[in-house]
Amino acid sequence: MPSEPTSFPLYAADEIRAAVRLADLIEPVAEAFTAFSTTAGAQAPVMVLPLADGADSHIKAAYLPGGRHFLVKIANWSPGNRMRGLPEGGGFVALFDATTGAVTAVLEDEHHLSDLRTAAAGAVCARALARPDATRATVLGTGRQAELQAHALTLVRPVRQISIWGRHHDRALALAARLDDALPDTDVVAVADPERAVHTSDIIVTATAGPTPVLSGAWLCPGQHVTALGADAPGKRELDAACLHRATRVVVDSRELALRYGDIQAAIADGETTEARIDAEMGDVLAGRAPGRRAPYDLTVAKLIGIGPQDLKTAETALTLLERTHR
Repeated sequence: MPSEPTSFPLYAADEIRAAVRLADLIEPVAEAFTAFSTTAGAQAPVMVLPLADGADSHIKAAYLPGGRHFLVKIANWSPGNRMRGLPEGGGFVALFDATTGAVTAVLEDEHHLSDLRTAAAGAVCARALARPDATRATVLGTGRQAELQAHALTLVRPVRQISIWGRHHDRALALAARLDDALPDTDVVAVADPERAVHTSDIIVTATAGPTPVLSGAWLCPGQHVTALGADAPGKRELDAACLHRATRVVVDSRELALRYGDIQAAIADGETTEARIDAEMGDVLAGRAPGRRAPYDLTVAKLIGIGPQDLKTAETALTLLERTHR
């Protein structure tokens, strides 16, 4: 028998891509950072399911007391799909009425909203922690998130030069060419020497998915800002111990998650640092409850895992934009 039609809207990935832009999400994601750190009773449970061949599935939920909705998200990532000619990301986002529990909408975004909200989080971190006069950036990584992070930086800082490095130089060349076309006011080049590129940059973004660090603290200089966002699951790491030791401020999206996953967790497990190395959550910085950059010569690090309230605010924003297109 045919199934009954759903009583809630189901939006496909193509509709979502057409309706939602990166710039639409910067302020909602900033609000999510703040709400997560300052709202009593905020809920943001996370489960990471490691899969074969470097793939994983992130299951996240979020609820902010007083809000209209709660959210459940499944975001799958399969890097091997690049060789299969398939999208690397998949999954969906479900919004529920916070009072009744009824489904409000399902957004079958194929990881698109997760990609955009992560890029928006990078933009928020750069806006809050990078020097206002930052003009040079290096992005370590060549995937979809690396590409979005480059775009994100140009939305919040006067970035005029971006260097792209990757483990596979041909991919770095391809990404640099796309970005150079897409960002006419920014000179984008692929580099083979990440140390030199990092040393001459104001902002460094790491967006990789490997098990070993790609950024050495020995390359860093006073005044720089680093956003590290690729190591978001067990077994991943982007920053070596010197990055954390040399930083004057280390800010995270979630203290709890930073102690469970990624660079800080790995450094603690290896006896290279302690949880005291975390200075603040980004939401506390944005709310004025903790300092971020205190001087031009500060070396700041933002370590992001990804928090459910960002997905919640992103989904609510996306739903509003989608409803406008269907009127």
